[in-house]
Amino acid sequence: MKQKIQRFMTGRYGADQLGQLLMGISVVFLFISLFTRLDIFYILALGLMGYEYYRMMSRQIERRYQENQKFMNGRYHLAVKWNKKKEHLKQSKIYHFYKCPSCRQKVRVPKGKGKICITCPKCKTEFIKKS
Repeated sequence: MKQKIQRFMTGRYGADQLGQLLMGISVVFLFISLFTRLDIFYILALGLMGYEYYRMMSRQIERRYQENQKFMNGRYHLAVKWNKKKEHLKQSKIYHFYKCPSCRQKVRVPKGKGKICITCPKCKTEFIKKS
């Protein structure tokens, strides 16, 4: 039986990270449909499962690979943004963040220094803010 499945899957795309996400979302939708008795979640779950099985059985490997790469790039960019937000929140206890009025560059200034003259590192514009 294992060999039959291997022969059947030869030349097909198979599972990837996007597929795992789609399956996870469809399982969540199935659980929601069980408890809420709303058919829309059941239909969405079946649609996502159908699409994932279509992707797994597809022989258009290059197209499925590109879809997965777009997903992975988007996930990477979201992770980078999330990490920047976390770091900014961590530093906001010690620093004030201001934007340069001319070039919109973020400038970090330590808190508790009173009124200070800030020089933008990018365009060398000076502006006065309270820290």
